[in-house]
Amino acid sequence: MGIIAKQSIRGALANYLGVVIGAVTTFFVVTDLLTQEEIGLTRVLVDAAMLFAGLAQLGTNASILKFYPVFKDGDSHDHGFFGWTLLLPLVGFAIIASLFFLLKDNVVDYYAQNSPLIVDYVYLLLPLTFFVLYMTVFETNASVLNHIAVPKFVREVVIRVLNLAAYLLYGHRVISLDAFVWLFCSSYAVAAVVNLFYLTTLGKISFRPDWRFVDRRMLRQVIVYTLFMTAAVLAGNVKLFNSIFLAKEGLALAGIYTIACYIANVIEIPYRSLGAISSPIISGAMQRGDISEVQRLGQQVALHQLLVASMLLFFIWINLRPLFAVIPNGEDYLAGMDVVLFLGLANILNSTLSIATNMLNFSRHYAFSLLFISLLTVSAILFNQWLIPLWGATGSACATLFAYLLYFVPLLTFIKVRLGVSLFTWKQAYVVLLTLILFGLNALWESFLSPLFPGGLLWMVVQALVRTAFFGLLAYATVRRMHISPEVDRILSFRKLSI
Repeated sequence: MGIIAKQSIRGALANYLGVVIGAVTTFFVVTDLLTQEEIGLTRVLVDAAMLFAGLAQLGTNASILKFYPVFKDGDSHDHGFFGWTLLLPLVGFAIIASLFFLLKDNVVDYYAQNSPLIVDYVYLLLPLTFFVLYMTVFETNASVLNHIAVPKFVREVVIRVLNLAAYLLYGHRVISLDAFVWLFCSSYAVAAVVNLFYLTTLGKISFRPDWRFVDRRMLRQVIVYTLFMTAAVLAGNVKLFNSIFLAKEGLALAGIYTIACYIANVIEIPYRSLGAISSPIISGAMQRGDISEVQRLGQQVALHQLLVASMLLFFIWINLRPLFAVIPNGEDYLAGMDVVLFLGLANILNSTLSIATNMLNFSRHYAFSLLFISLLTVSAILFNQWLIPLWGATGSACATLFAYLLYFVPLLTFIKVRLGVSLFTWKQAYVVLLTLILFGLNALWESFLSPLFPGGLLWMVVQALVRTAFFGLLAYATVRRMHISPEVDRILSFRKLSI
């Protein structure tokens, strides 16, 4: 766990730098310069492209993580593994493009009444999908080479800086709306090109597949596994349905959801790096049949993610109203407070338990993932269709939370029975109890101490700072006393992590 923690922290630095840039952009540029409809448009375009790209991968990302240990031969030979990972996504993109042209009229009809802006720019979905697709494939290749920092920097920082430039140019009427949307989408093309260039500088990849290394048996195994994993990408992308369905009711609603979703997604940032570096190690342990190592790693990842995600949600929640009071036009987005809470809870579930999905995908029972992902996908779609008309953006967040519950309960039961692996320890219960106590104490603060502060924006901010400092010190002292894990103790005591 030492090397995983160290690598994930390095990647997380890029993530949190991106968060700072993204926070300034989202809260003080986007809400000031763009309308809710324009915010919703950018969100729907990216979410739809992410969804299409995930399907077009045809499970390539999962295959990279599972089969790289098989192809790897020493430090510099992979039998053309990188070349193989370029071919299958190209086939998947061709399939998605064909389906898109076949169903384009249906898409136009679906959004024409309440979201005509989507209809105007629907033609950008395919090129955006292509570059998102290969940006992700290149990033996963870097992950198995244990070089995640630069691709994370590209995804979290470079794209956001380019988007910020587009927002500023359009917001100050230097460019037209058409040029803005083109410029916004082109940031993903830049990211894909930069990731590809970075991979070539590592000197560990080959564009030429080694046809002699892959016999018919291995090829059949790769193809079967990859096709089964096609649906698995929906587990990580189920939230993409939210904005797509919300836009049916109007892009303004999708715009409110976008701002709330950005806040809630901060909770999952630590897992982006931790998951990227731990997945190849779990794959290797599965290849060796080392189930005890799989369980040890899974429990530590789940425990650390639960602790970090729960604390992030709590501190986001106690500062949410002051945040909306500070940002431009914040009153227009107050309806997103409940979205942050329920989507935050969903993100805690997902970031804590997603390691179970990787365990199943890398095991010999991977075919069952199709059943679980189908359950997740269908439930997410049905909950969205049911709850959005009732509760709007909040209904979409609840749909994600309920879908995850229906997904993880049977999945965790399955890996316990078939793999003999459990992610749960008693220390996780202590983390949940601590989180509930903090929320309870915050409720008491709201009832008895908040009325003692004068009104006005300045005093709201002062109270937020005082409350954050108080609960921050309380949480720090409590977690240190709990001795969650050696890694947490080292971090909280500012000692260097072991390798």
